[in-house]
Amino acid sequence: MRPDLAIVSAAGAHPVSDFVFVQATDANGTTGMGEATVMPVWSGESQQSAQHAINAILGPALIGHEATDLGAAGDLMDRLLIGNPFSKAAVEMALLDLAGRALGVPASTLLGGRRRSGPVRLKFSIGAFPAAEAARVARHAAGIGLTAVKVKVGLDVKTDLERVKAVRDELGPAFPVGVDANGGWTEAETLAAIPALEKLDVLMLEQPLRRGDFAGSARIRSRTRIPVMLDESIFTVEDALAAVRSAACDLISLYPGKNGGIVKSLTIANIAAASGLECVIGSNLEMEPGTAAMLTLASLVPVLSQSVPHDIIGPLYYDGGPQCLRYESGGAWIPEGPGLGLTS
Repeated sequence: MRPDLAIVSAAGAHPVSDFVFVQATDANGTTGMGEATVMPVWSGESQQSAQHAINAILGPALIGHEATDLGAAGDLMDRLLIGNPFSKAAVEMALLDLAGRALGVPASTLLGGRRRSGPVRLKFSIGAFPAAEAARVARHAAGIGLTAVKVKVGLDVKTDLERVKAVRDELGPAFPVGVDANGGWTEAETLAAIPALEKLDVLMLEQPLRRGDFAGSARIRSRTRIPVMLDESIFTVEDALAAVRSAACDLISLYPGKNGGIVKSLTIANIAAASGLECVIGSNLEMEPGTAAMLTLASLVPVLSQSVPHDIIGPLYYDGGPQCLRYESGGAWIPEGPGLGLTS
């Protein structure tokens, strides 16, 4: 990652990203590409474990299957392998990309058709840097045309709030600024921070407590006017149901890698829609195949948030920047081509 932008959060520093790329090929030689963004601290997957899962378990079982039979492929992967959502998502991406290219249609057409096209509004993620450094990254975000940011917190409440204030002071009162604790705060720390966050007019509060603490998140939600978003707590469909039953959030962060593929992300999105919640597309700082899959998902989600911008930002953090995707005017454009829509 670009060292001047590399993320630091309650989950640790992120100076380098590890990936596994998957290629699926049909009998006619058409290929599709998928991506696993692997971070052991996030999903328990590494490059080595993802390669083994795909090469030794998932890939051999799927040889001979129709690429368009995504539901059956997902069921088979779940029977063969517990967890490993990013590995499974990479395989599903490759199948979707392959099927769309073979049929000459966008991947979204295979999943019910787009609900929207054009740009998806984005927010830049600012690491848990000292206040002055956070303000510098905020200037960078505004300088490249983004119109919202979120600030990493969850390390120490005092310095966390100093960081958020520095970003607010840099960007002004009207610029949307959210915060993301990555599960680093306790309930007491979150409650202590809320008055200052409300005074700073924070847009949303993402994952204040540890993974799976739905009851605590519900209590936090009842004590603030700031919308609460859950990310690390919602990997699976079952997690989403638990969050809804607990009234633990206003927003759900979803994306293909974390959820085990676009099909499962859409199931979670439909649960959100039925429960009166909105969805935000999160990120693990994907490269372009994963980012194209996220944009495909954004085109399909029935309750894509309009008030909280999205995190489809991975290519902006790497040397060279986006090569095959269109970023401009504070947003990322949903690809139009067949499959996942990457042009090269």
